[in-house]
Amino acid sequence: MRLENKVIIVTGGYTGIGNAIVRACLREGARLVVNGLREEKAKQLINELGTENLVVHTQDVTDETAPEQLVKVAIDTFDKVDAVVNNAAIIKPSDIATTDMDFLKRMLAVNTLAPFAIIQTALPHLEKTKGCVLNIGSINAWSGEPSLLAYSISKGALMTMSRNLGDALFRENGVRVNQINPGWVLTENELANQKAAGKQEGWHKELPELFSPANRLLKPEEIAAAAVFLLSDECGPVSAQVIELEQYPMIGRNITKAW
Repeated sequence: MRLENKVIIVTGGYTGIGNAIVRACLREGARLVVNGLREEKAKQLINELGTENLVVHTQDVTDETAPEQLVKVAIDTFDKVDAVVNNAAIIKPSDIATTDMDFLKRMLAVNTLAPFAIIQTALPHLEKTKGCVLNIGSINAWSGEPSLLAYSISKGALMTMSRNLGDALFRENGVRVNQINPGWVLTENELANQKAAGKQEGWHKELPELFSPANRLLKPEEIAAAAVFLLSDECGPVSAQVIELEQYPMIGRNITKAW
C-alpha cells in the first residue's frame, strides 16, 4: 500500500473532494485526522469508516486554535505527522460590485490564511518525517471567472504560496509542497450550489462541449487518485508543482461558445 502507516491531516474531509481523498488514503494504508465543520457529517464518516485508522476533529479552520488542535490530535493519537492536505474551502459567487471587504477577508481566511497557519504549525513535525503538504486549489487560480472574483483571488494566492513553500521548505526542511488545481468537479456541494442558482435537475448531464468534452464533469475520486500519488513516496522529490486536473487545455482553450 502506497501510504502505509503515514499519518495525514485532511481539512474539509467530511464531504466532496476531501471525503474522496480520505477514502483513497485509507485504502492505501494511511492513518487520518479528518477535519470538517458539521458534526453530523463527522458521525456519518465514523459510522461508515470506523475509528481504527481515523479520528475526526470538527472545527472551523479559521479559529486561532485550529492549527494547533489539528496537529495535537495527530500527535496524541498517532504520534507523528507525515502529511497535510489543505482542502477546506468556501466557494461563493461575487464580482467587483458584490465583493465587500468582509466577504473578501472571510474568503482569504478560509482558502489561503488557514492553510498557511496549518503548514506553519505542522512544519516541525513534517520536518521530522520528511513529509509533505498538498494544497487543493482550483483552475480559477489562474484568473478565474467574473462571477468568482474573491474565490479566484484566494486560490491564486494559495497557488503562489504552494510554489514558494514547495521550493523553500524542500530545500531547507526536506518537506515537499504541491498543489492540485481541479477543474469542475461534481460534488454534493456543487449540486446544491447549482440548484440554489436555479439550475434544473440533471443540468450536469447536458453541459456544452466547451466545459465537458467528456460529456460529464470530473469525479471527486479522480482528484483523490492524483492526491494519493503526490502524498506517496513514489512521487519522489517532486515539489513546488501545481497540477491541473481539467478536461481542456488551460492555455490555448478555444472559447467559441458560451453556456
